[in-house]
Amino acid sequence: MQDQARITSGSPSLLTVQAAEDIEFLVKESEVLTGQAGRTFVIAGADWLAYRVHWHPIGLKVERLDVEGRVLSTQHLLPWEFLGHSLIEALAVGQLFTPPVGRIG
Repeated sequence: MQDQARITSGSPSLLTVQAAEDIEFLVKESEVLTGQAGRTFVIAGADWLAYRVHWHPIGLKVERLDVEGRVLSTQHLLPWEFLGHSLIEALAVGQLFTPPVGRIG
């Protein structure tokens, strides 16, 4: 389980996701630097909802996470379906964040 799955409103150094096109890069960056599939994103709000996004050539797998980082539900979405997901809605209003990924070693 990724350490970054446990994110709260008090978590330091969250990066603001600027554009929908950045999500693919951020997921791939995390996978390359950590060796683990997917990247965690959070919707800032009263509940601080956490999701792990996995990028695939034909679409995305989006996992809704609980506060302990356990998967609550999974969606498999085509790229145009992802544009209607709540992560994209949060992005549009400046409420989508992700923890930074440090280099290993």
